[in-house]
Amino acid sequence: MRPAQSVLIVEDSYLLLEIIASLCETHGIRVIEASTGEAALTLLRARGSAIDWLFTDIHLPGLIDGWTVAHAFRGIHPDRPVVYTSTEANRRSGVPGSLFLRKPFQVQEVDRLVRMMVDGPGDAHRGTPLHALG
Repeated sequence: MRPAQSVLIVEDSYLLLEIIASLCETHGIRVIEASTGEAALTLLRARGSAIDWLFTDIHLPGLIDGWTVAHAFRGIHPDRPVVYTSTEANRRSGVPGSLFLRKPFQVQEVDRLVRMMVDGPGDAHRGTPLHALG
């Protein structure tokens, strides 16, 4: 039995943060939450080695955005998954191999994404409007 995965979710909308966290926890993923880029960077410094993948909004309150958080995460884990989300389709600064899920999204889309992270790519991602970045 492999150990449970953990995800850092960075989202400033409390409702979305709770929905995404709940879906992850349903699939046995440990959730670490941050609502600002600054908080996310603090968590990465303290617990970065224990984080398996990142789900981040691009536009966050404060000076640190999701692009910066993802680059910091990839500085620790060069090959681990990064998923960006935003209402805008501008995907200019994504780290290589990352994914983009455009808001507004359906709960089923996030659920498929979470299953893909747990099970690996395959049938779980069918129907999820993910776009590769980088």
